Amino acid sequence: MNKYLLIMFIATFFSASSQILLKQSANQTHKNVIFEYLNWRVILSYFIFFAVLLVNTYAYTQVDMKYGAVIDTCTYVFVMILSGVILHESFTKWKLIGNLIIIAGVIVYTCLLYTSPSPRDRQKS
Repeated sequence: MNKYLLIMFIATFFSASSQILLKQSANQTHKNVIFEYLNWRVILSYFIFFAVLLVNTYAYTQVDMKYGAVIDTCTYVFVMILSGVILHESFTKWKLIGNLIIIAGVIVYTCLLYTSPSPRDRQKS
């Protein structure tokens, strides 16, 4: 596996973690409107978003674009898992079905990508 694909996959986990931080901040009551946006969870969350953006931008220079969209969909799965574990939100039947469809799509797409050569691979031979 390309190390940049792994980096992109790890970055999706951090992206999901920052979404959980934003949700935690939204669930709290704040002294005033300013503190709704200027608290440590929101600031850290947007810092993580920015770092993930930089990491993914660099990783996209090393991998084909077709991989990025597939890897980014894993964020939905991570958000569901983290919201259940950290926020104690329930897994509904429809959330599970939706995430299973996402996982199946990632598996099918990945299997198709690795079984058929890309145009870049054909040029090398």
